[in-house]
Amino acid sequence: MLPRRGSLWPDLGATLRLALPLIASQIAGFSTNIVEVVLAGHMGPGVLGAVAVGNNVWMIPLMAVVGTMMAVPPSIAQLDGAGRRGEVAAMFRQGLFLAIALGLVAGVLVFAVSGLVGPIFGIDPALHGDIAAFLRAVACGGPALGISVACNGLANGVSRPRVPMIGSVLAVLLLIPVAWALMYGRLGLPALGAFGSGLANSIVLWCQALGMLAFVRFGPRFRDIGWQRGPVAPDFKVIAGLLRVGVPMSVSVLLEVGMFSTVGVMIGGLGAIAVASHQIVLNVAAVSFMVPLGLSVAITVRVGNAVGRGDPAGVRRAGLVGLGMALVTQFVASSLMLIFPATIIGFYSDDAAVIQGGLSLLVIAAIFQISDGIQVAASGALRGLKDTMVPMLVTAIAYWGVGVPVGWVLAFKAGLGAQGMWMGMVGGLSVAALLLAGRFLGKTK
Repeated sequence: MLPRRGSLWPDLGATLRLALPLIASQIAGFSTNIVEVVLAGHMGPGVLGAVAVGNNVWMIPLMAVVGTMMAVPPSIAQLDGAGRRGEVAAMFRQGLFLAIALGLVAGVLVFAVSGLVGPIFGIDPALHGDIAAFLRAVACGGPALGISVACNGLANGVSRPRVPMIGSVLAVLLLIPVAWALMYGRLGLPALGAFGSGLANSIVLWCQALGMLAFVRFGPRFRDIGWQRGPVAPDFKVIAGLLRVGVPMSVSVLLEVGMFSTVGVMIGGLGAIAVASHQIVLNVAAVSFMVPLGLSVAITVRVGNAVGRGDPAGVRRAGLVGLGMALVTQFVASSLMLIFPATIIGFYSDDAAVIQGGLSLLVIAAIFQISDGIQVAASGALRGLKDTMVPMLVTAIAYWGVGVPVGWVLAFKAGLGAQGMWMGMVGGLSVAALLLAGRFLGKTK
Protein backbone atom coordinates (compact mmCIF):
# COMPACT_ATOMS: atom_id res chain seq x y z
CA MET A 1 0.00 0.00 0.00
CA LEU A 2 1.36 3.42 -0.95
CA PRO A 3 1.99 5.98 1.79
CA ARG A 4 -0.36 8.91 2.13
CA ARG A 5 0.41 11.79 -0.22
CA GLY A 6 1.17 14.26 2.55
CA SER A 7 3.75 11.96 4.12
CA LEU A 8 5.83 11.86 0.94
CA TRP A 9 7.03 15.46 1.00
CA PRO A 10 9.56 15.26 3.85
CA ASP A 11 11.13 12.19 2.22
CA LEU A 12 11.08 13.87 -1.17
CA GLY A 13 12.88 16.94 0.17
CA ALA A 14 15.42 14.91 2.17
CA THR A 15 16.20 12.65 -0.80
CA LEU A 16 16.55 15.61 -3.13
CA ARG A 17 18.95 17.41 -0.76
CA LEU A 18 21.10 14.29 -0.66
CA ALA A 19 20.81 13.51 -4.35
CA LEU A 20 21.78 16.86 -5.91
CA PRO A 21 25.38 16.91 -4.61
CA LEU A 22 25.70 13.19 -5.39
CA ILE A 23 24.58 13.75 -8.97
CA ALA A 24 27.11 16.58 -9.27
CA SER A 25 29.79 14.20 -7.94
CA GLN A 26 28.94 11.61 -10.57
CA ILE A 27 29.05 14.19 -13.37
CA ALA A 28 32.41 15.50 -12.11
CA GLY A 29 33.79 11.96 -11.98
CA PHE A 30 32.58 11.29 -15.52
CA SER A 31 34.22 14.53 -16.64
CA THR A 32 37.71 13.24 -15.81
CA ASN A 33 37.44 10.78 -18.68
CA ILE A 34 36.33 13.57 -21.02
CA VAL A 35 39.35 15.68 -19.99
CA GLU A 36 41.75 12.81 -20.66
CA VAL A 37 40.21 12.00 -24.05
CA VAL A 38 40.19 15.63 -25.20
CA LEU A 39 43.82 16.21 -24.19
CA ALA A 40 44.94 12.91 -25.74
CA GLY A 41 42.96 13.56 -28.92
CA HIS A 42 44.97 16.67 -29.68
CA MET A 43 48.19 14.65 -29.49
CA GLY A 44 47.19 12.35 -32.32
CA PRO A 45 45.43 9.00 -32.80
CA GLY A 46 48.30 7.02 -31.27
CA VAL A 47 48.12 8.71 -27.87
CA LEU A 48 44.32 8.81 -27.99
CA GLY A 49 44.16 5.09 -28.78
CA ALA A 50 46.57 4.22 -25.97
CA VAL A 51 44.71 6.33 -23.41
CA ALA A 52 41.33 4.96 -24.53
CA VAL A 53 42.48 1.32 -24.27
CA GLY A 54 44.26 2.01 -20.99
CA ASN A 55 41.18 3.62 -19.47
CA ASN A 56 39.01 0.68 -20.52
CA VAL A 57 41.40 -1.75 -18.84
CA TRP A 58 41.71 0.40 -15.70
CA MET A 59 37.92 0.67 -15.51
CA ILE A 60 37.56 -3.01 -14.59
CA PRO A 61 39.55 -3.00 -11.30
CA LEU A 62 38.32 0.53 -10.56
CA MET A 63 34.69 -0.61 -10.72
CA ALA A 64 35.53 -3.73 -8.70
CA VAL A 65 36.88 -1.53 -5.87
CA VAL A 66 34.00 0.95 -6.10
CA GLY A 67 31.42 -1.85 -6.20
CA THR A 68 32.82 -3.64 -3.16
CA MET A 69 33.04 -0.42 -1.18
CA MET A 70 29.34 0.23 -1.80
CA ALA A 71 28.93 -1.74 1.43
CA VAL A 72 30.19 1.22 3.47
CA PRO A 73 27.39 3.83 2.99
CA PRO A 74 24.48 1.56 4.06
CA SER A 75 26.50 0.19 6.99
CA ILE A 76 27.20 3.70 8.24
CA ALA A 77 23.70 4.97 7.40
CA GLN A 78 22.14 2.20 9.49
CA LEU A 79 24.36 3.11 12.47
CA ASP A 80 23.51 6.78 12.04
CA GLY A 81 19.79 6.05 11.76
CA ALA A 82 19.92 3.89 14.91
CA GLY A 83 21.38 6.77 16.92
CA ARG A 84 24.76 5.01 17.14
CA ARG A 85 26.73 7.81 15.52
CA GLY A 86 29.57 7.29 18.00
CA GLU A 87 30.29 3.91 16.33
CA VAL A 88 30.59 5.30 12.82
CA ALA A 89 34.35 6.02 12.94
CA ALA A 90 35.10 2.43 13.97
CA MET A 91 33.12 1.14 10.98
CA PHE A 92 34.82 3.63 8.67
CA ARG A 93 38.25 2.60 9.94
CA GLN A 94 37.59 -1.03 8.96
CA GLY A 95 36.23 0.11 5.61
CA LEU A 96 39.41 2.13 5.10
CA PHE A 97 41.61 -0.91 5.81
CA LEU A 98 39.61 -2.89 3.27
CA ALA A 99 39.66 -0.10 0.69
CA ILE A 100 43.44 0.36 0.87
CA ALA A 101 43.96 -3.39 0.49
CA LEU A 102 41.62 -3.58 -2.50
CA GLY A 103 43.22 -0.54 -4.12
CA LEU A 104 46.69 -2.01 -3.61
CA VAL A 105 45.67 -5.34 -5.16
CA ALA A 106 44.06 -3.52 -8.09
CA GLY A 107 47.18 -1.44 -8.67
CA VAL A 108 49.55 -4.42 -8.49
CA LEU A 109 47.40 -6.48 -10.90
CA VAL A 110 47.17 -3.65 -13.44
CA PHE A 111 50.90 -3.00 -13.21
CA ALA A 112 51.60 -6.72 -13.69
CA VAL A 113 49.46 -7.08 -16.84
CA SER A 114 50.31 -3.69 -18.34
CA GLY A 115 52.72 -5.12 -20.89
CA LEU A 116 50.38 -7.97 -21.88
CA VAL A 117 47.25 -6.00 -22.78
CA GLY A 118 48.32 -5.01 -26.29
CA PRO A 119 49.48 -8.46 -27.44
CA ILE A 120 46.57 -10.34 -25.83
CA PHE A 121 43.90 -8.20 -27.50
CA GLY A 122 45.68 -7.95 -30.83
CA ILE A 123 46.08 -4.18 -30.65
CA ASP A 124 48.34 -2.37 -33.12
CA PRO A 125 51.94 -3.04 -31.93
CA ALA A 126 52.68 0.67 -32.33
CA LEU A 127 50.42 1.31 -29.31
CA HIS A 128 51.79 -1.39 -27.01
CA GLY A 129 54.44 0.78 -25.36
CA ASP A 130 52.11 3.71 -24.67
CA ILE A 131 49.35 1.44 -23.32
CA ALA A 132 51.78 -0.24 -20.92
CA ALA A 133 53.20 3.12 -19.82
CA PHE A 134 49.73 4.55 -19.15
CA LEU A 135 48.68 1.51 -17.13
CA ARG A 136 51.87 1.43 -15.04
CA ALA A 137 51.44 5.08 -14.18
CA VAL A 138 47.75 4.93 -13.34
CA ALA A 139 48.24 1.74 -11.30
CA CYS A 140 50.24 3.76 -8.75
CA GLY A 141 46.97 5.46 -7.81
CA GLY A 142 45.28 2.21 -6.75
CA PRO A 143 45.57 2.68 -2.96
CA ALA A 144 44.56 6.35 -3.33
CA LEU A 145 41.44 5.25 -5.20
CA GLY A 146 40.52 3.02 -2.26
CA ILE A 147 41.04 5.83 0.27
CA SER A 148 38.87 8.24 -1.74
CA VAL A 149 36.06 5.72 -2.14
CA ALA A 150 36.10 4.92 1.60
CA CYS A 151 35.96 8.62 2.51
CA ASN A 152 33.10 9.14 0.07
CA GLY A 153 31.25 6.23 1.69
CA LEU A 154 31.66 7.80 5.13
CA ALA A 155 30.49 11.23 4.01
CA ASN A 156 27.50 9.86 2.11
CA GLY A 157 26.60 7.47 4.92
CA VAL A 158 26.29 10.33 7.43
CA SER A 159 24.39 12.47 4.89
CA ARG A 160 27.25 14.87 4.07
CA PRO A 161 27.25 14.48 0.26
CA ARG A 162 28.71 17.93 -0.41
CA VAL A 163 32.10 16.69 0.79
CA PRO A 164 32.51 14.12 -2.04
CA MET A 165 31.02 16.62 -4.48
CA ILE A 166 33.63 19.27 -3.65
CA GLY A 167 36.37 16.63 -3.77
CA SER A 168 35.27 15.42 -7.22
CA VAL A 169 34.97 18.93 -8.66
CA LEU A 170 38.37 19.98 -7.30
CA ALA A 171 39.89 16.77 -8.70
CA VAL A 172 38.66 17.59 -12.22
CA LEU A 173 39.91 21.17 -11.95
CA LEU A 174 43.32 19.92 -10.79
CA LEU A 175 43.51 17.23 -13.49
CA ILE A 176 43.24 19.73 -16.33
CA PRO A 177 46.50 21.66 -15.68
CA VAL A 178 48.42 18.63 -14.35
CA ALA A 179 47.57 16.43 -17.33
CA TRP A 180 48.17 19.32 -19.76
CA ALA A 181 51.64 19.98 -18.29
CA LEU A 182 52.69 16.32 -18.14
CA MET A 183 51.26 15.23 -21.48
CA TYR A 184 52.33 18.24 -23.55
CA GLY A 185 55.59 19.06 -21.75
CA ARG A 186 54.67 22.44 -20.32
CA LEU A 187 56.13 24.34 -17.34
CA GLY A 188 59.60 22.98 -18.07
CA LEU A 189 58.49 19.33 -17.94
CA PRO A 190 59.17 16.75 -20.69
CA ALA A 191 56.25 15.76 -22.96
CA LEU A 192 55.15 12.38 -21.61
CA GLY A 193 52.08 11.69 -23.77
CA ALA A 194 50.06 8.67 -22.65
CA PHE A 195 52.39 8.05 -19.68
CA GLY A 196 51.77 11.66 -18.61
CA SER A 197 48.02 11.07 -18.72
CA GLY A 198 48.29 8.05 -16.42
CA LEU A 199 50.72 9.85 -14.13
CA ALA A 200 48.42 12.89 -13.89
CA ASN A 201 45.56 10.57 -12.98
CA SER A 202 47.60 9.03 -10.15
CA ILE A 203 48.80 12.39 -8.83
CA VAL A 204 45.25 13.74 -8.72
CA LEU A 205 43.96 10.54 -7.08
CA TRP A 206 46.54 10.88 -4.28
CA CYS A 207 45.79 14.59 -3.80
CA GLN A 208 42.07 13.84 -3.65
CA ALA A 209 42.56 10.89 -1.26
CA LEU A 210 44.79 12.73 1.20
CA GLY A 211 42.62 15.84 1.09
CA MET A 212 39.44 13.84 1.71
CA LEU A 213 41.04 11.82 4.51
CA ALA A 214 42.25 14.97 6.27
CA PHE A 215 38.84 16.60 5.93
CA VAL A 216 36.78 13.72 7.31
CA ARG A 217 39.27 13.19 10.16
CA PHE A 218 39.56 16.81 11.27
CA GLY A 219 36.51 18.51 9.73
CA PRO A 220 33.96 19.93 12.20
CA ARG A 221 31.08 17.95 10.70
CA PHE A 222 32.79 14.64 11.51
CA ARG A 223 33.91 15.27 15.09
CA ASP A 224 31.01 13.40 16.70
CA ILE A 225 31.42 10.02 14.99
CA GLY A 226 33.58 8.44 17.72
CA TRP A 227 37.17 8.71 16.52
CA GLN A 228 38.46 7.63 19.92
CA ARG A 229 36.32 4.48 20.02
CA GLY A 230 36.83 1.06 18.49
CA PRO A 231 39.97 -0.86 17.49
CA VAL A 232 42.71 0.90 15.54
CA ALA A 233 43.86 -2.41 14.01
CA PRO A 234 42.01 -4.40 11.35
CA ASP A 235 38.99 -6.26 12.71
CA PHE A 236 38.66 -9.15 10.27
CA LYS A 237 35.15 -10.03 11.46
CA VAL A 238 33.86 -6.56 10.53
CA ILE A 239 35.84 -6.57 7.27
CA ALA A 240 34.37 -9.97 6.39
CA GLY A 241 30.90 -8.53 7.00
CA LEU A 242 31.63 -5.67 4.61
CA LEU A 243 32.87 -8.15 2.01
CA ARG A 244 29.72 -10.28 2.34
CA VAL A 245 27.66 -7.23 1.44
CA GLY A 246 30.10 -5.61 -0.97
CA VAL A 247 31.37 -8.45 -3.16
CA PRO A 248 27.93 -9.22 -4.67
CA MET A 249 27.55 -5.49 -5.40
CA SER A 250 30.93 -5.51 -7.11
CA VAL A 251 29.95 -8.53 -9.20
CA SER A 252 26.67 -6.82 -10.17
CA VAL A 253 28.54 -3.70 -11.30
CA LEU A 254 31.02 -5.76 -13.31
CA LEU A 255 28.20 -7.75 -14.92
CA GLU A 256 26.61 -4.51 -16.12
CA VAL A 257 29.91 -2.99 -17.28
CA GLY A 258 30.70 -6.29 -18.99
CA MET A 259 27.41 -6.23 -20.87
CA PHE A 260 28.10 -2.77 -22.29
CA SER A 261 31.68 -3.71 -23.17
CA THR A 262 30.58 -6.93 -24.89
CA VAL A 263 27.92 -5.10 -26.86
CA GLY A 264 30.53 -2.59 -28.00
CA VAL A 265 32.82 -5.40 -29.17
CA MET A 266 29.97 -7.11 -31.04
CA ILE A 267 28.96 -3.89 -32.76
CA GLY A 268 32.61 -3.52 -33.77
CA GLY A 269 31.98 -6.28 -36.31
CA LEU A 270 29.26 -4.22 -38.02
CA GLY A 271 31.58 -1.55 -39.41
CA ALA A 272 32.98 1.88 -38.58
CA ILE A 273 29.67 3.74 -39.01
CA ALA A 274 27.88 1.42 -36.58
CA VAL A 275 30.71 1.76 -34.05
CA ALA A 276 30.73 5.56 -34.27
CA SER A 277 26.95 5.79 -33.93
CA HIS A 278 26.98 3.38 -31.00
CA GLN A 279 29.71 5.29 -29.16
CA ILE A 280 27.92 8.61 -29.57
CA VAL A 281 24.58 7.34 -28.28
CA LEU A 282 26.29 5.38 -25.49
CA ASN A 283 27.98 8.60 -24.38
CA VAL A 284 24.64 10.42 -24.37
CA ALA A 285 23.10 7.61 -22.30
CA ALA A 286 26.08 7.65 -19.91
CA VAL A 287 25.69 11.37 -19.24
CA SER A 288 21.98 10.89 -18.58
CA PHE A 289 22.73 7.92 -16.30
CA MET A 290 24.70 10.11 -13.91
CA VAL A 291 21.41 11.50 -12.56
CA PRO A 292 19.78 8.24 -11.40
CA LEU A 293 23.19 6.89 -10.37
CA GLY A 294 23.67 9.78 -7.94
CA LEU A 295 20.06 9.44 -6.86
CA SER A 296 20.57 5.74 -6.12
CA VAL A 297 23.25 6.56 -3.53
CA ALA A 298 20.83 8.95 -1.83
CA ILE A 299 18.18 6.21 -1.82
CA THR A 300 20.66 3.81 -0.20
CA VAL A 301 21.35 6.28 2.60
CA ARG A 302 17.67 7.13 3.16
CA VAL A 303 16.64 3.46 3.27
CA GLY A 304 19.63 2.62 5.50
CA ASN A 305 18.69 5.40 7.94
CA ALA A 306 15.14 4.05 8.17
CA VAL A 307 16.42 0.50 8.75
CA GLY A 308 18.69 1.77 11.53
CA ARG A 309 15.88 3.53 13.38
CA GLY A 310 13.59 0.48 13.04
CA ASP A 311 11.03 2.19 10.80
CA PRO A 312 9.70 -0.32 8.22
CA ALA A 313 7.14 2.16 6.88
CA GLY A 314 9.96 4.69 6.44
CA VAL A 315 12.04 2.08 4.58
CA ARG A 316 9.27 1.48 2.06
CA ARG A 317 8.48 5.19 1.75
CA ALA A 318 12.14 6.11 1.13
CA GLY A 319 12.42 3.48 -1.58
CA LEU A 320 9.15 4.43 -3.28
CA VAL A 321 10.04 8.12 -3.27
CA GLY A 322 13.42 7.32 -4.79
CA LEU A 323 11.91 5.11 -7.47
CA GLY A 324 9.39 7.82 -8.30
CA MET A 325 12.10 10.46 -8.58
CA ALA A 326 14.19 8.23 -10.84
CA LEU A 327 11.16 7.65 -13.05
CA VAL A 328 10.56 11.40 -13.37
CA THR A 329 14.18 12.31 -14.13
CA GLN A 330 14.50 9.58 -16.75
CA PHE A 331 11.20 10.52 -18.34
CA VAL A 332 12.62 14.02 -18.81
CA ALA A 333 15.84 12.61 -20.30
CA SER A 334 13.85 10.32 -22.59
CA SER A 335 11.66 13.19 -23.75
CA LEU A 336 14.69 15.36 -24.59
CA MET A 337 16.16 12.56 -26.69
CA LEU A 338 12.91 12.17 -28.61
CA ILE A 339 12.29 15.90 -29.08
CA PHE A 340 15.84 17.01 -30.00
CA PRO A 341 17.52 13.93 -31.52
CA ALA A 342 19.23 15.73 -34.43
CA THR A 343 20.61 18.46 -32.16
CA ILE A 344 22.03 15.90 -29.72
CA ILE A 345 23.68 13.70 -32.36
CA GLY A 346 24.86 16.73 -34.33
CA PHE A 347 26.82 17.92 -31.30
CA TYR A 348 29.06 14.86 -31.68
CA SER A 349 29.38 14.46 -35.45
CA ASP A 350 28.64 16.12 -38.78
CA ASP A 351 28.98 12.91 -40.81
CA ALA A 352 25.61 12.18 -42.47
CA ALA A 353 25.88 8.39 -42.16
CA VAL A 354 26.92 8.56 -38.51
CA ILE A 355 24.09 10.99 -37.74
CA GLN A 356 21.56 8.72 -39.42
CA GLY A 357 22.80 5.70 -37.48
CA GLY A 358 22.83 7.68 -34.25
CA LEU A 359 19.26 8.87 -34.75
CA SER A 360 18.01 5.30 -35.12
CA LEU A 361 19.78 4.27 -31.90
CA LEU A 362 18.76 7.34 -29.92
CA VAL A 363 15.08 6.40 -30.21
CA ILE A 364 15.89 3.06 -28.55
CA ALA A 365 18.09 4.81 -25.99
CA ALA A 366 15.11 6.97 -25.03
CA ILE A 367 13.22 3.81 -24.00
CA PHE A 368 16.40 2.53 -22.36
CA GLN A 369 16.38 5.53 -19.97
CA ILE A 370 13.26 4.43 -18.12
CA SER A 371 14.44 0.85 -17.50
CA ASP A 372 17.95 1.96 -16.57
CA GLY A 373 16.64 4.55 -14.10
CA ILE A 374 14.31 2.10 -12.36
CA GLN A 375 16.90 -0.68 -12.07
CA VAL A 376 19.61 1.54 -10.59
CA ALA A 377 17.16 3.17 -8.15
CA ALA A 378 15.82 -0.23 -7.05
CA SER A 379 19.40 -1.47 -6.64
CA GLY A 380 20.10 1.53 -4.40
CA ALA A 381 17.05 0.78 -2.27
CA LEU A 382 18.07 -2.86 -1.87
CA ARG A 383 21.63 -1.81 -0.94
CA GLY A 384 20.10 0.21 1.90
CA LEU A 385 18.65 -3.09 3.16
CA LYS A 386 22.05 -4.78 2.63
CA ASP A 387 20.27 -7.14 0.26
CA THR A 388 22.91 -7.84 -2.38
CA MET A 389 23.14 -11.57 -3.20
CA VAL A 390 19.76 -11.94 -4.93
CA PRO A 391 20.19 -8.64 -6.85
CA MET A 392 23.52 -10.02 -8.10
CA LEU A 393 21.76 -13.13 -9.44
CA VAL A 394 19.05 -10.95 -10.98
CA THR A 395 21.59 -8.85 -12.86
CA ALA A 396 23.38 -11.99 -14.09
CA ILE A 397 20.13 -13.36 -15.50
CA ALA A 398 18.90 -10.04 -16.89
CA TYR A 399 22.14 -8.90 -18.55
CA TRP A 400 23.69 -12.20 -19.62
CA GLY A 401 20.60 -14.40 -19.88
CA VAL A 402 18.50 -11.80 -21.71
CA GLY A 403 20.40 -8.66 -22.76
CA VAL A 404 23.46 -10.04 -24.56
CA PRO A 405 21.95 -13.17 -26.18
CA VAL A 406 18.74 -11.42 -27.30
CA GLY A 407 20.80 -8.55 -28.70
CA TRP A 408 23.04 -10.98 -30.59
CA VAL A 409 20.06 -12.77 -32.12
CA LEU A 410 18.38 -9.54 -33.17
CA ALA A 411 21.61 -8.01 -34.50
CA PHE A 412 23.10 -10.94 -36.40
CA LYS A 413 20.29 -13.44 -36.99
CA ALA A 414 17.38 -11.05 -37.53
CA GLY A 415 19.62 -8.60 -39.39
CA LEU A 416 18.82 -5.55 -37.27
CA GLY A 417 22.47 -4.64 -36.72
CA ALA A 418 23.34 -2.16 -33.97
CA GLN A 419 19.65 -1.49 -33.36
CA GLY A 420 19.22 -5.16 -32.48
CA MET A 421 22.01 -5.01 -29.90
CA TRP A 422 20.42 -1.95 -28.30
CA MET A 423 17.03 -3.68 -28.25
CA GLY A 424 18.70 -6.54 -26.40
CA MET A 425 20.10 -4.13 -23.83
CA VAL A 426 16.66 -2.59 -23.37
CA GLY A 427 15.28 -6.09 -22.79
CA GLY A 428 17.96 -6.94 -20.23
CA LEU A 429 17.61 -3.68 -18.34
CA SER A 430 13.80 -3.97 -18.36
CA VAL A 431 13.97 -7.44 -16.83
CA ALA A 432 16.39 -6.14 -14.20
CA ALA A 433 14.14 -3.15 -13.47
CA LEU A 434 11.03 -5.31 -12.98
CA LEU A 435 12.73 -7.94 -10.84
CA LEU A 436 14.71 -5.54 -8.64
CA ALA A 437 11.78 -3.17 -8.07
CA GLY A 438 9.56 -6.18 -7.39
CA ARG A 439 12.03 -7.53 -4.85
CA PHE A 440 12.15 -4.25 -2.97
CA LEU A 441 8.36 -4.03 -2.91
CA GLY A 442 8.13 -7.63 -1.77
CA LYS A 443 10.68 -7.24 1.03
CA THR A 444 8.98 -4.09 2.36
CA LYS A 445 5.37 -5.21 1.95
